[in-house]
Amino acid sequence: MRSDPFYNTLLDRLTASWVAQPDKPEETPESTLKALCFFAAGVPVSVQKASQENVPELDDHSRIQLQSLVEKRLAGLPLAHITGRQHFLGIELLAGPEALIPRIETEILGHAALAIAKSIADAQGAVTILDVCTGSGNVALGIASNESRSRIFGSDLSEDAVVLAQKNAQNLKLDNRVEFKQSDLFAAFESDEFYKKMDLVTCNPPYIPSTKVSSMDPEISQREPRLAFDGGSLGITILTRLIRESPKYLKPNSYLCFEVGLGQGKAMEQRLKKESIYCNIQTYVDATNQVRALSAQVA
Repeated sequence: MRSDPFYNTLLDRLTASWVAQPDKPEETPESTLKALCFFAAGVPVSVQKASQENVPELDDHSRIQLQSLVEKRLAGLPLAHITGRQHFLGIELLAGPEALIPRIETEILGHAALAIAKSIADAQGAVTILDVCTGSGNVALGIASNESRSRIFGSDLSEDAVVLAQKNAQNLKLDNRVEFKQSDLFAAFESDEFYKKMDLVTCNPPYIPSTKVSSMDPEISQREPRLAFDGGSLGITILTRLIRESPKYLKPNSYLCFEVGLGQGKAMEQRLKKESIYCNIQTYVDATNQVRALSAQVA
């Protein structure tokens, strides 16, 4: 396809108008066009998967459709909303405007939580996890797909997000081990069935201060659900609740593991240290040495 003038014209058009999204480094003009080619060919895949494959041949009808898809992308529609797919922790997820598009940066949380889950499962034969603010279910399903000894419950305040998460669980054939509920954090789990029964609580919470939402890239603030990224006046409303409420559901010697926004790592580490119930606090950094996730053990 690279020698095809039609393909090259569309690639040049994307390149000329390209604005890189720092939170989606996997998206380049070429990887975007490849993902759109797959969609036009009737084979929707994530941009990550498309990058690893040869571009499919397109018939005349598909070429017309591809032109329309490129225009949608140039108009600011997120690529994952067009293709309906996003890659996370080795799995292909359904994606859409119902929930935040899973980001590569959240794989820092995913890998940290997965390592903890595997360690617990190795020690006791199984691991039970509660994933709040689950969104599309990416963290819960990423762990479940990589750790067969896990049983996971997930919740989200958004009913639309829960429906998408359930579709993902069914699509990945993980719905026998992963269950999602509509809930404000732990509200749906207020029972003896869950109190002090969890081995691990995970969370990718909204953590953007409300005052900064309007200055975010319109592709995020206008296209993705505000509920998924607006973290209140200081950006730590949900983080504070998470730290305070998680111990009610965690067994002794179990873990809390969560994502934080840029610049929030130190403050959240100090907040964990102030709570006497937490110990063995660990931080997890990105490529620029910024803390993007933390874990803590419940004493």
